[in-house]
Amino acid sequence: MHAMPLPPRLKLVPPGVWLALAWSASTAFTFLARVRLPGEETANEFTAVQFYRWDGVLILTIACALALLGSMWLHRRPLRALALLLTAAAFLTTNLAVGAIQLAQFLAVDLALYFIAAGRPRRTGVTALSMALAVLLVWETVRLLRGWGIGTLEELTVALTAVVAWLLGDASHRTREYGERLRAQAATQAVTDERLRIAREMHDMVAHSIGIIALQAGAAARVVHTQPDAAREAMTAVETTGRETLSGLRRMLVALRHADQDEDRDRAAASVEADRLHPAEGLADLDRLAAATTAAGVQVDVHWKGARRQLPPDIDLSVFRIIQESITNVVRHAATTACRVTVDYLEEHVAVEVTDDGRGRGSTTDTGFGLVGMRERVALLHGEFTAGPRPEGGFRVTARLPVPATAATVAA
Repeated sequence: MHAMPLPPRLKLVPPGVWLALAWSASTAFTFLARVRLPGEETANEFTAVQFYRWDGVLILTIACALALLGSMWLHRRPLRALALLLTAAAFLTTNLAVGAIQLAQFLAVDLALYFIAAGRPRRTGVTALSMALAVLLVWETVRLLRGWGIGTLEELTVALTAVVAWLLGDASHRTREYGERLRAQAATQAVTDERLRIAREMHDMVAHSIGIIALQAGAAARVVHTQPDAAREAMTAVETTGRETLSGLRRMLVALRHADQDEDRDRAAASVEADRLHPAEGLADLDRLAAATTAAGVQVDVHWKGARRQLPPDIDLSVFRIIQESITNVVRHAATTACRVTVDYLEEHVAVEVTDDGRGRGSTTDTGFGLVGMRERVALLHGEFTAGPRPEGGFRVTARLPVPATAATVAA
């Protein structure tokens, strides 16, 4: 069986507050057990002589002060906080005239053991459990040496609850660590997959550019003597294409770190063959993407700003992929019927923004691999990327990519 998850508001309650509440509840229970409640002939527990005297009240006050101080220290100094709680439990028990530390007095200690085991390193949790069991052992040993009676079964019960609380906390700690490892591995794999896809796309773009260079150079060689102007134009095109290709390679491949491709070699090879059958996509395909998404039920409004110009292939493709992934997240997660895409051609940058009026969780799913891929693309191009809920509701994704000054301006 799976444990019922805590409501979101309860998760915000600090552990120290839970300890203070547990101590207060156990103290109130201690008093209730020593008074005759309605329907009872006698009280459940024997009342010690000093329980209501000034010295008993003083002991109770000191114990409560120690317990509350320990609750405040739990986050910063967990072992010291536990030591204060154990001292408070033992101190209050001396006011009850019993042979063993009671389970009610150990309730806050058990809760502290859980929080320490769940949120601290394993060594700290083991130390905390050892401290709790040592206090129980010392308590019984002192009473035996003085010839007083002890409550062996009661003490064993209290020790068992302490061990169970620690085991539950340790299990929670291990589960969280395992989940974090899985998320880290999944995020790493997502980054690797995205980089492999970028590498395949760069392969296609470079191959296309080299093909153009070869054709232009061949044409120039054939007409260099008969048509020098045409040859000059062809060589200028070769120079321009070569510079753009080298610039794109420099921006992408210098920042792209080596990734382990052994496990994905067959899949990558198959994907490259499939990608060769289709031309590289870019902002020229944005209207088609918007129309297809609108037909699927989510209205996509595209707004262009600035003087549209031809972008380098790697930047053009990356901007398109960012928009494509953002729209996909809106369709899957935002629960809205419309989104807005803005592409702004600035002097030295191209900026894109995708917004929606949905639930504000358009891209904040547990995996978040779409954001990982978009952020990776922008980082490789030395751009800026942000994503998050909007104050007025919905979700916003923005990216700003630098554009080389050599990009030619074309009519919108």
